Amino acid sequence: MSLANKTLFVTGASRGIGLAIALRAARDGANVAIAAKTVKPDPRLPGTIFTAAEEVERAGGKGLPLPCDIRDEQSVEKAVAETVAKFGGIDILVNNASAISLTGTLATPMKRYDLMHQINARGTFLVSQKCIPHLTKASNPHVLNLSPPLDFDVKWFASHPAYTLAKYSMSVYAWAMAAEFKDKGIAFNCLWPRTGIATAAIKNVLGGDEGMKRCRKPEIMGDAAYAIFNRPATSCTGHFFIDDEVLAEEGITDLDKYAVSPGTALMPDFFVPASGARTVVGRA
Repeated sequence: MSLANKTLFVTGASRGIGLAIALRAARDGANVAIAAKTVKPDPRLPGTIFTAAEEVERAGGKGLPLPCDIRDEQSVEKAVAETVAKFGGIDILVNNASAISLTGTLATPMKRYDLMHQINARGTFLVSQKCIPHLTKASNPHVLNLSPPLDFDVKWFASHPAYTLAKYSMSVYAWAMAAEFKDKGIAFNCLWPRTGIATAAIKNVLGGDEGMKRCRKPEIMGDAAYAIFNRPATSCTGHFFIDDEVLAEEGITDLDKYAVSPGTALMPDFFVPASGARTVVGRA
């Protein structure tokens, strides 16, 4: 298993899960395009595209910081073109950038609604569209959307319908494109954590420092994504993966090293069906 000399295009990779995926690939000597909006430090959001690229370099890879607003077509086209010019192509796309607002219908301003759908849904579609022509030229091309299994239990919609629909849109696109591009040999999959992951979203939106203690580290998602990228794209496509299940398939069952506070009860994530990573729709 190795991603040496492979090129990853990762959206929202200046911090959190996107950065963890980038760093795991970098340890193999991969090239990583850090496509994100944060170019100046924000006290609430640690990391910028430049600090992320520096971390990639320290980990052993080659980093390319790219200011990119995935809501803007020209911005995405420019970032993709710069990646191809720098590294010669794109082997892996990670659609990680996302916006969240856990609000009900009456409490969701339309500006926030539009932001979630422009980033989560439209942004994922747009970045995929611009990267696919380059992925068709790769030897083992993968697209991974950081989005959940499609479990349509109404409990996932009732409290925050706008966010759920925006997030599920990412999963629907992976499911649909897995079938659309199967004859091109491009894998499209989704990856989702079983528990909360210690990111800025948890700290700022869901539970503060105490909530962070009930989470796993982003590295569990980095390791799970790494395992997926090393599987054959022609046969590993159309899946809705859960992080710990991917690692179990790789023989990794001791997950204590991923806990922020070992021994503390973990916070379950949204959208994970009680029976595991299953979906009400068919495989691609």
